[in-house]
Order: sequence, then structure tokens, then C-alpha cells
Amino acid sequence: MKTAIVTGGAKGIGAAIVETLAKENINVVINYKNSKEEAEKLKEKLENQNCNVEIFKADVSKREEAINLVNFTIKTFGKVDILINNAGISQIKLFTDITDKDWNNMLSNNLNSVFYMTQEVVKGMISRKEGCIINISSIDAVTGAACEVHYSVAKAGIDGLTKALAKELALSNIRVNSIAPGIIDTTMNDNLSEADMIETIKEVPMQKKGKPEDIAKCVKWLIEDEYTTGQVISINGGWHI
Repeated sequence: MKTAIVTGGAKGIGAAIVETLAKENINVVINYKNSKEEAEKLKEKLENQNCNVEIFKADVSKREEAINLVNFTIKTFGKVDILINNAGISQIKLFTDITDKDWNNMLSNNLNSVFYMTQEVVKGMISRKEGCIINISSIDAVTGAACEVHYSVAKAGIDGLTKALAKELALSNIRVNSIAPGIIDTTMNDNLSEADMIETIKEVPMQKKGKPEDIAKCVKWLIEDEYTTGQVISINGGWHI
């Protein structure tokens, strides 16, 4: 059986990915930082469906905790075949109001976490000449977002890492891809008012929000496909064409 780590896997897009992979007979470690209750409920739900899942608390924006997560996974399931870098934060703030703390916190949670987790799991993947890494980016990495400059920068960094690392690891049979969601129906968008959400959806040609399951389906395909690497796949209802 293959084994996957899903960072930020307790809710939203992460939880949808966890469910999809677990039901494909993949061992899954659900990483969480604050959402312990959600992680435990998801674990119980999937175990009742005879899936192999574990939960592990770690702040993957910190190198030592990322190492602990990877070591736990290897100790529990023997190896890491698949890494889904999903954990992240968002913040709406005028560029002129972004503090050093805001900036560093955004880059640490959204970009450094990907660097730490990927660097730790890729060692074993290289030795086995096999692996799949999928990074969850954002449409804002492609288009940029007003009042979310630091978020856009961090997500753009993920896409740059994806492309460069895909070239570096291709000869080791390790595929690295990124998924850039548009407006998805998750709690991350709770900071938008109902009026703002309505106006945002008007900009989407399909005139609706995406579902976390839409992203999870793409993750499943990227794991199964053996020839796609270095790609940033946009799932956004036509918002950016």
C-alpha cells in the first residue's frame, strides 16, 4: 500500500483530499495544527469505513515539527510515497499595512512549510526512485490579488518551487505538481462578506464556487498519472483563462 501525508488535512480541501485517498486504499496521515477535534472526527469516520488513517499534530512551518511528522509516518507505515502540501493561512490587508510579522508569518506558513516538508520526504523518495508531491497553490499565485500581496507572493513561490523541483527530481522518477484553486467553498473564505462573495462569483464564468472535492479529484488523477510533472493546474471555473 502507498502512504500519503496531507498537511492541513483536518478540514476543507485537505479533508476532501484525505477522504479521497483513504478510500483508494492509501494509508493517510492527517496532519493538523489547531483542528484536533475535526481531525479526530475525520479519523473516526474513515476508520468506520475500514480505511487506514492516523492523525498527527505538527506546525509544519517549523522544521523540527515537520521532521517529527515525517518520522511518525515512516515509523507507522514504513515510508512516504505521496506528499500533499496543503497547509496554509490567508489574510486580507492593504499592502501598506502589512507588518514584518504579517509578512514573515505568511511566508513561513505557506512557503517555508512546503520547503521543510518536501525536503524531509524527498530523501526517501530519491533512494526508492519513486514519489509524488502535490502542492496546493492558488489562483492568486497566477493573477495576484489586491489586499493579499503577501499571500500571492507565498503562493507564487510554491509554483516556482514546483517547476524547478520537478526538473531536478524527474530522473529520480519523482513527480512534482501544483494545483491552483479558484474560489472554493471552504472556511478560508469566511473573511469575505456575503456581498463580496456574490461579487466575486459574478467574475467566475461558471457562476459558482468550486467544492473541495473538485480539488481532491485532481489530486487523485495526479497520483495515478505517471507522465505529468512540473505543472500548475488551475481549477477555477474559468475565472482565469
